[in-house]
Amino acid sequence: MVATIQQESTVVHPQTRFVTAEAIAQLLGVHPEQLTQIRCWAHVILVVGDGISRFVSYADLPPIVAVEPPTTKDFLAWRKRWRKTRTYTAPQFWVEFYAQKFQQAGSLTQLHKWGELVSQINFGFNLPSVQSLQSIYQELTQQYRWQTSLT
Repeated sequence: MVATIQQESTVVHPQTRFVTAEAIAQLLGVHPEQLTQIRCWAHVILVVGDGISRFVSYADLPPIVAVEPPTTKDFLAWRKRWRKTRTYTAPQFWVEFYAQKFQQAGSLTQLHKWGELVSQINFGFNLPSVQSLQSIYQELTQQYRWQTSLT
């Protein structure tokens, strides 16, 4: 069963737009099918599933392309979270999340949208992560262009 996302508070957190079962599952290291409920509260997200009951911070989740782009407030929330965890950079799962999104892009246009989003937030990645994502992006861009030239 795939989790449903429920708004549990009358106050909607600005980063609620980035909440997806896929991102939460990847953050927690589980399959999305293992999640049964995702409850968006005013300041945290309650995730419930098979053997899982955990609170997740909105600032732990990466932005996605299907919604309003990140704002300065979002950038500040992420930086504050990264400072609090003493990593000072985006979590490694963000790199894996975006690499997966690049791979799942169904078209060159979709790939470019994900690439633009990552370029907006690349300040949060360390150099090896940026290079890894750039490499994947460039490789997939070349593949799409090659496929397009054949048709």
